[in-house]
Amino acid sequence: MTGSTQPSLITRYQTRRTRRFLADEQRWSTWFPAWRTQSRRRILVVSLGVVFALMFAVGVLCHFGVARAPLLWFPVCLLFFPAWIMLQVVSGRQADAPASTLDEWEVEQRDSARSIGLAVTQNLGLIAVFYLLFGAVFAPDGNADWHYAGAIFTLVALMVGGCTPAMILGWTRPDAEPEDQ
Repeated sequence: MTGSTQPSLITRYQTRRTRRFLADEQRWSTWFPAWRTQSRRRILVVSLGVVFALMFAVGVLCHFGVARAPLLWFPVCLLFFPAWIMLQVVSGRQADAPASTLDEWEVEQRDSARSIGLAVTQNLGLIAVFYLLFGAVFAPDGNADWHYAGAIFTLVALMVGGCTPAMILGWTRPDAEPEDQ
C-alpha cells in the first residue's frame, strides 16, 4: 500500500473555489459603492420580493388561460437579473461564500440563512407539486395552461428558495465599519 500525499478531489475543488471567490470579491469590491449600505440592500431585497410576486402573478395568469401571459415572463426576468446580481455583489456573495473565506460568526449566519432557504424551497416546492397533482386530476385533458402555470410555480419556488439566503443576509447584515471599507 502506497501513501498518497495528493489532496483529494474535494480538497482541490474547495481550494480552487476559494481562490476564484477571493479573486471575484476583489474585482467586484468597487462595484455599486452607494448600494453597500443596509438600507440600500433592503431596497434590493424588497425589489426581489416584488419580482417574485410578479413571477407568481404570471403563473396565475397562465393558470386562467390569459393568452399572452407567458410573454410576461421575459420582462419580469429582465427585472430579476439586475436586482439579483446587485444584491449578490453588494452583499459580498456571503450566502454562497466558501467557509474558509468567512469568520466563525459569518459562517454561522450563512449556514442559518441557508437552512431557512432550504425550508422555504421545500415548502414552496411542495405547494407547487400539490398544484401539479391537483391539476393532473382535475384539469381538462390537454389543458396546457395548468401545466405551464405549474412549471412557473415550481420555478418561482426554486428561485425564491435559492435567493432566500442572500436576501436574509442582505437584509440583516449591518453596515461595514468605516475602517473595513
